[in-house]
Amino acid sequence: MKAVFISYNQAHDEAIKVVMEKLFIKGYTMWEQVTGTGSKDGEPHLGSHAWPTLNSALISFMDDDAAKKLKKDLEELDAQKERLGLRVFIWSIDN
Repeated sequence: MKAVFISYNQAHDEAIKVVMEKLFIKGYTMWEQVTGTGSKDGEPHLGSHAWPTLNSALISFMDDDAAKKLKKDLEELDAQKERLGLRVFIWSIDN
């Protein structure tokens, strides 16, 4: 079992939901209006006058194969619009 945590620019909201639907991943918890700065190139997402964009974050729990497929599909989405920002983190968990 895996926990998949996704932090992303809010512009990716719909695309991420489409990817998850395609993979039949239904359960998740999402936080909207998350602020932060990435560790790679790109602009901060702070919701301020100077840096007005915001992130969202999502966590979902799934089997190992689904997590691998989700990460692959989201990395492809990120590659299309690298400057927006999208990161995927996967942890092994006990259930």
